[in-house]
Amino acid sequence: MSSDHAHAGASPDEYEVAVDPGVQVPVPRAGEVWAVGAVILDPAGRAFAQRRAPDRRLFPDCWDIVGGHVEPGEALLDALAREIGEETGWRLRRVRRLLGVSTWTGDDGAGLRHEADYLVEVAGDLDRPALEWAKHSGYDWFGPAELPRLKENCAPGEYFIHDLVAATLRTASGRSGGS
Repeated sequence: MSSDHAHAGASPDEYEVAVDPGVQVPVPRAGEVWAVGAVILDPAGRAFAQRRAPDRRLFPDCWDIVGGHVEPGEALLDALAREIGEETGWRLRRVRRLLGVSTWTGDDGAGLRHEADYLVEVAGDLDRPALEWAKHSGYDWFGPAELPRLKENCAPGEYFIHDLVAATLRTASGRSGGS
């Protein structure tokens, strides 16, 4: 993986993912559990979120960004591309910025997790995401006026997605959606 291009989840003949200069990509240590997340903006500057199904163990019926677990031995950007494809049908096109790395523990018994969240651009029909309907019950695009909805069904102290999207919308500049 070069510093400005990565083959994410595909053979080199399929496509390349541009990685902006200076984007940090942590390398998981053996035994660490990692997850990745993608904040995807449309041309109007709104962030995509999907509602987790009400029967999900972690954060049921809450809004979430696209992302998920990193398989053992999988590079973070490969996991990011895989999760975007699995959860939306879109293709990761560009990694613009590392938004942050957090550490958290869920109530599912999986223990401590590290999560790297990125601002990305995708290719695909942004009006028709191919959701994993067994895991998600809906989706929407969130601009500043819609941000309070990202707190729906979240316990106090579980506003991470709201806070991440709000911070991203405040600092995002230029076009960062899909094509």
